[in-house]
Amino acid sequence: MRLRLAGLRSALAGPFDLSVAAGACVAVTGPSGSGKSLLLRMIADLDPNEGEVWCDDVPRAAMPAPEWRRRVAYAAAEPGWWAETVAPHFSDLAAAKSLAGAIGLAPALLVGLVARLSTGERQRLALLRTLLPAPPVLLLDEPTAALDAGSVAQVEALLRARLAAGAAVLLVTHDAALAARLGQRRFAMQAGKLAPA
Repeated sequence: MRLRLAGLRSALAGPFDLSVAAGACVAVTGPSGSGKSLLLRMIADLDPNEGEVWCDDVPRAAMPAPEWRRRVAYAAAEPGWWAETVAPHFSDLAAAKSLAGAIGLAPALLVGLVARLSTGERQRLALLRTLLPAPPVLLLDEPTAALDAGSVAQVEALLRARLAAGAAVLLVTHDAALAARLGQRRFAMQAGKLAPA
């Protein structure tokens, strides 16, 4: 299994027992505040949690947090930007420019100011930032929430390509249609608990 959870829990949610195979997408829907983002943040070890998590049968506890987050990459619903310009957010700017067009972004945006970006451009650039190191596991929180239909289709195509290459995706979304299109398995979150959808 690419990603496996056993007894993952916090004071607010869980326990979660879940596995996601290479090439598979598991989609989680549910109302705001039900614990969807918290689940992703616990897996990424960004929020306090207990339980066991593995990536490719290697336990999270066996590696430093930065290494874990390179393998199990989390894209937040509201991405953070720590520099005024876009370029410093990418370790491989040439690779980012070559992939930008696949999700409808002009390569010139990668050398521009963050403040000049639209919400949708920021969201797609943050997704690009998460995808570029080619992590085996992607934790995606509302990756298409700010996008028009054409951009959603481009992002879906890119995610399908990553799935075909063997990545595992855990997708949190309010968009039931997106969950149905991408998720081989679907769950609903209610009050911090997962149930098959």
